[in-house]
Amino acid sequence: MRPSASLLTRSAWKGPYFVAFANLRESIARNIPIYTQARACTVLPNFVGAKFMIHNGKSYNPVTITREMVGHKLGEFAPTRKPFTYK
Repeated sequence: MRPSASLLTRSAWKGPYFVAFANLRESIARNIPIYTQARACTVLPNFVGAKFMIHNGKSYNPVTITREMVGHKLGEFAPTRKPFTYK
């Protein structure tokens, strides 16, 4: 038996999970993408305007962070499955 998705969420008292990107300010100023595999990282307000290359298991997908993305996870913007199509 697998636990429900609501039981797997991070506790509020722990705070959001994020990775400290050392070159974040330089990346925003020079418009350089940051390559990351941290799909579970929460998007913080200071990420707005940055470009990320998020790994989806095979390749890196380009994502530019906007205000609407704050609070979501980076992995939500880089799908891991291809859409199914009939041949």
